[in-house]
Amino acid sequence: MRMRNIIYFIKEAMKSLRRNTLLTFATISTASICILILGIAVLITMNASQFMNKLESDVEIIAYMEKDTSGTQIASIKDSIKNIAGVKEVKFVSCEEALENLQESLGKDKYDLKETLEKNPLPDSYQIKTVNPHDVPEIAKRIELLANVKAVTYGKGIVERLFEVTKWVRLVSIFLIGLLAFGAIFLIATTIRLAIYARRKEIYLMKLIGATDGFIRWPFFIEGIILGSFGAAISIVVLALGYQSLIVRMDSLFFLPLITGQDALLVLYISLLITGMFLGVLGTLISINRFLDV
Repeated sequence: MRMRNIIYFIKEAMKSLRRNTLLTFATISTASICILILGIAVLITMNASQFMNKLESDVEIIAYMEKDTSGTQIASIKDSIKNIAGVKEVKFVSCEEALENLQESLGKDKYDLKETLEKNPLPDSYQIKTVNPHDVPEIAKRIELLANVKAVTYGKGIVERLFEVTKWVRLVSIFLIGLLAFGAIFLIATTIRLAIYARRKEIYLMKLIGATDGFIRWPFFIEGIILGSFGAAISIVVLALGYQSLIVRMDSLFFLPLITGQDALLVLYISLLITGMFLGVLGTLISINRFLDV
């Protein structure tokens, strides 16, 4: 494509934007609202996914040893657990340490478990983390078969339900984002179609004097990119300011960590800008074809 043609297309696009001020404003407003809603949905999905990942990563297996298991046998069990595929971390918790942890959870000032119990009833144990939390039930079954392992717990039943819930949350989130994206394309395409309809006679005359479809399309494509970019930029500013305010307000809720990494947010904002440009082009492509059939 010649540089002269590119300059001509840009000039024509800018002229059209100035001539159709009301439609330009309507398209930018529509694009910014659609992309803002889409951005909010993506942010909610990202934070929900992070929260779900945290819940899943907190799932661990606890293997309790037989009471009379020797130190050598305990060390051997640790090696056996480490050799199981999918095991990430194995931490030994002695019976004394377990009693101290229980004492701290009950409150040091209120109870003295050592004096009350006289004899420590808690067994030695191993806390096991897996590479993939979804492998916990299968790995727990294998650990349970090891010699001198009395019992294995990991929240059976609750963990399986947790994984099922997280799976459905992710699927529903993806579906909603797809639905919102489709809605954004439809709304932007409808708005751009109105702008193109206002110039249908101009398109008709250009076709009559021999202009190619590509020559007619390019100014509209550039117009769509500009409209989509401006709409996306407005939505990004609103979203960034609103989300930053939310981070400040939610800072005290340590149990509900929000995504605060600038890299992740920057990728999201750039993606929304590219999405705005893409929606502008796609909306133009969908809208203009019917007016080129002369």
